[in-house]
Amino acid sequence: MGPVTHSEGVALTALVLDFLLSLGALGGGLVLMIAPRGEIMPLPLSALAGSPFDTYFVPGLILFVVLGLGSLVAAGLAWHRHPLAPTATFVVGAGLLIWVAVQVAIIGYSNEPPLQAIYGVLGVVLVLIALRWVRVVGLSAVTSGVRRSAA
Repeated sequence: MGPVTHSEGVALTALVLDFLLSLGALGGGLVLMIAPRGEIMPLPLSALAGSPFDTYFVPGLILFVVLGLGSLVAAGLAWHRHPLAPTATFVVGAGLLIWVAVQVAIIGYSNEPPLQAIYGVLGVVLVLIALRWVRVVGLSAVTSGVRRSAA
């Protein structure tokens, strides 16, 4: 096996980060759905005051589906080097940034543990990797993948 090309290195990095995000989001989302009142993950319901949620079930469902399954799909696309993989990684990274921003707006910032900061940085890294990936493979390769998938 020859040396890893720059394109392969970017794809592999995206694959690993998308997959790791999926593990955390699937696990966290599942815990929030199973124990929506903070019985397993020690989250006070009072943190949801001012939000549209009475329990953590809906946020857990969103976390599980959008960031958990979404990043798993992005990882699968990266594994297969599908032309939509950079776009999927970008969407997952942007979705993660939105998730963290909404979470901070609703429940405030917490650095005990610093998960919001860690996942915020991961969102930025995913977006930057996706943009780099598009630059390496060329925008035409990504847009042709979009056209093929739409057909």
